[in-house]
Amino acid sequence: MSTRLENMRKNIKTTEAIFPMPVLLIATYNEDDSVNVMNAAWGMMLERDYVVLNLTETHKTVENIKNKKAFTVHIADSKHVKEADYFGMVSGNNVKDKFANSGLTAMKSENVDAPIINELPLCLECEFVEYQDDEYGCGVVGKVVNVSVDEKVMKGDTVDIDLLNAIAFDPFTHGYYEVKNRVGNAFKDGLELKK
Repeated sequence: MSTRLENMRKNIKTTEAIFPMPVLLIATYNEDDSVNVMNAAWGMMLERDYVVLNLTETHKTVENIKNKKAFTVHIADSKHVKEADYFGMVSGNNVKDKFANSGLTAMKSENVDAPIINELPLCLECEFVEYQDDEYGCGVVGKVVNVSVDEKVMKGDTVDIDLLNAIAFDPFTHGYYEVKNRVGNAFKDGLELKK
């Protein structure tokens, strides 16, 4: 028998209610090899070494991915909130030099035909696999061929999330929040409840 708690829940209008959403900066080369970057919250790991980005074909980034067969995914950090937000507000279809306007710098990946943003500490280097455009298609699917990390955010051979200062997007109020402070141990803490 369940107990009903009065006035404890409220229905809200938004449906994009999964929090936190990642703040991913997707970097590609334009046809003239200049750097293009966009902010994408709709992305995740599809499998252990595959990413999926829910991007429409109207994005300059998708055009670049299809042309170059590659892209990089950077985890945005709290030091670069302004730049990350800018990349989400300005389209590469309208502003050709938007990366230059950010003041950030990039180098070419040794593994794929895409740029690595020097100032961002974590980068997934991806080969383009396919674009799914049917009614429930995911968009861009890529295979992760390398992950490069700034040593400043590592402890030994492991990324320290507290040092990474990754940010998450809040779809409720359109805020950015820093992801920090470990609160548990996956595949261990739940053993206390196992019978």
